Amino acid sequence: MMMRMIRSALAAATLLALPALPALAAVEIQEVKSEGGFTAWLVEEHTIPFVALELRFKGGANLDPEGKRGAINLMTGLLEEGAGDLDARGFAEAREALAASYDFDVYDDTLTISAQFLTENRAEAVALLRKALVETRFDQDAIDRVRAQVVSIIQSDEKDPNAIAARTFDALAFGDHPYATPRDGTLESIAALTREDMFEARDRVIAKDRVYVGAVGDITPEQLSELMDALLSDLPETGAPPVPDAEYALEGGVTVVPFPSPQSVVIFGHEGIKRDDEDFFAAYVMNQILGAGGFSSRLMEEVREKRGLTYGISTFLVPMDHAETVQGQVASSNETVAEAIEVIRAEWRRMAEEGVTEEELRDAKTYLTGAYPLRFDGNGTIANIIVGMQTQGLPIDYIATRNDKVEAVTREDVARVAKRLLDADALHFVVVGQPEGLETTN
Repeated sequence: MMMRMIRSALAAATLLALPALPALAAVEIQEVKSEGGFTAWLVEEHTIPFVALELRFKGGANLDPEGKRGAINLMTGLLEEGAGDLDARGFAEAREALAASYDFDVYDDTLTISAQFLTENRAEAVALLRKALVETRFDQDAIDRVRAQVVSIIQSDEKDPNAIAARTFDALAFGDHPYATPRDGTLESIAALTREDMFEARDRVIAKDRVYVGAVGDITPEQLSELMDALLSDLPETGAPPVPDAEYALEGGVTVVPFPSPQSVVIFGHEGIKRDDEDFFAAYVMNQILGAGGFSSRLMEEVREKRGLTYGISTFLVPMDHAETVQGQVASSNETVAEAIEVIRAEWRRMAEEGVTEEELRDAKTYLTGAYPLRFDGNGTIANIIVGMQTQGLPIDYIATRNDKVEAVTREDVARVAKRLLDADALHFVVVGQPEGLETTN
C-alpha cells in the first residue's frame, strides 16, 4: 500500500511538473509505422520519464446501432469498469498501483482515449489498457451503475435551457441523422440496452480500421512501434461503416421553446464551411472578428457594450465529419432578447456586405498567431493536438506552418468568404425561455 501511495504521488508530481515543449517549429513530429500496420505521430521528449498516449477512433457515437441510441456512450463509460480477471475495483487498484491514468470519452465523430504513464511502468500500463479494450467485462452491476449516471445526466439536461436549445437546434437541423439526437440517448433507449449491446457497441467503433495514434514523451520510435502492436493487434479488423453525410434542413427563422425563466437562452446558426475548404482560414479569421474574439468581437461590442443586452455572446465554426455549421449563442432577458436577435442579424448582414477593416484584421491575426503557441502547454495536450491533426487530414508540418496561413489572410479573402458564408436571412434562432415579441415562425 505504501508503494502505491508513493507511485501515485510521483505520478501527480510528474503531471504538474511537465514543461511545455518548445512551441511550433521546435515540435518535431515523426511518423512511426509498426510491423502490425499501425501508424502514429510521435514527439520525443526524454527529459522526464513520462509518456502521454492519445488514441482516437473515427466514428464515435454516430455509429450507434439503429434503435439503440446511447449504446456507444454507455459502453465508453464502462471501459475501465472491469477487464479480464479484474472487476471494477480491481481495475482501479491496478491502475493506481501503476501510477497510470486513462481517460475514455466519446463525441459525435470520435471515441478518444488519453493514457498517461511513467516510463518504468510503460509495459504494464499498456497491458492494462489493452485489457480494457479487448477483455472488457461489462459486468451487469457496472452497467447498472453507469447507466444510472447517464440517466441522471439526461434528466439534468431536460431541465437545462442551454442543453434544450442545443438539442432543439440539432433536431431541427439534422432530421433523421445521428447528429439530430444527443449521444447520451434517451431514457427509453438507455433503459433497453443489454450487456450484449455493450459488446456490439465496442466492436462497432474500437477497431483497427479507424484508429489514430499520437504519443509525446519518453519513448523512441522503436518502442512506440512495439507498443502499438501490443496494444492494438487484437482489436477487430473493421468496425461499423461510416454514417452518410447529413442534410442540413433548417431555414431562416425562429423557434421558441417555452421555459420558465427570467431570461432566454439562444442558439443560432446556419450552414458552414468544411475544414478542408481553401477558404477555411479566411473564415476562421472572419469568425474571430465577428464573434469569437471575446470583448474585441463585433457582436460583443454591438450586443453587450453598446446596448447592454447580454453578458456575453460568441460564435464558432463547427466543421464536423458529416456536416458543417456556423453557430452562435447568447442569453438575454425575456424583454430584450428580440432586440438582441435583430442586432445579430444586422451585424451578420453588415459583415457579409462590408467585410472588415484593416485594423480588425490586424488585431485578429495578432491574437490568433500569438495565442497559438500557448496551446502547447504539456505532453498530454500536444498528444491530443497531433492526433487531432491526423483525423482532420492535416499535414505533419501543420504546427510549423499554421501561423503562416493565418498571416496570409487578406481583407479581400475575408470579404470573399463573408459574402459567401454569412447569410442573415438563413439564420435560425432557437430561443428557450419566455421571450417577449417572439414567436415560432416555421
